[in-house]
Amino acid sequence: MYWAILAPRSGSEQTGRRPVIVVSRDSFNQVPGWRSVIVVPVTTSVAQSRRGPTAVILPAGAGGLAQESLALCHQITTLDRGKLGALLGSLLPSQMGEVDQGVKIAVDLP
Repeated sequence: MYWAILAPRSGSEQTGRRPVIVVSRDSFNQVPGWRSVIVVPVTTSVAQSRRGPTAVILPAGAGGLAQESLALCHQITTLDRGKLGALLGSLLPSQMGEVDQGVKIAVDLP
C-alpha cells in the first residue's frame, strides 16, 4: 500500500491524496521502462460500505492504515508511478486475497 495523488479525477471517482493498494503483477511493476501501476483506492467513508462485495473492509493497522477503511475494488484504476508517494505497508495474504476477490467480482472474472 502507498499514498497516492488521485488527481485529476471526475464524477464519483476517488480523488485527492489517499492510500492505494497496488494490485498489478510484481513482474509488471518491476519493468524499469513501464511507468504504470494498477491500483485499488482506499477510503474511510462508511457510506461506501453499501457497495457490496467490491468494497472490502480493511481493519485499522492493515497495511499501515491508521483507521478502519475500505478498498474500493469497483474503482480499480491505472496510475503513473510518479503519483505514488510513501510506502504505507503491506496487507496480510488473507487481506490481499479478499481484495483480489473484490477485483474479480468487479470485473466479472471467475
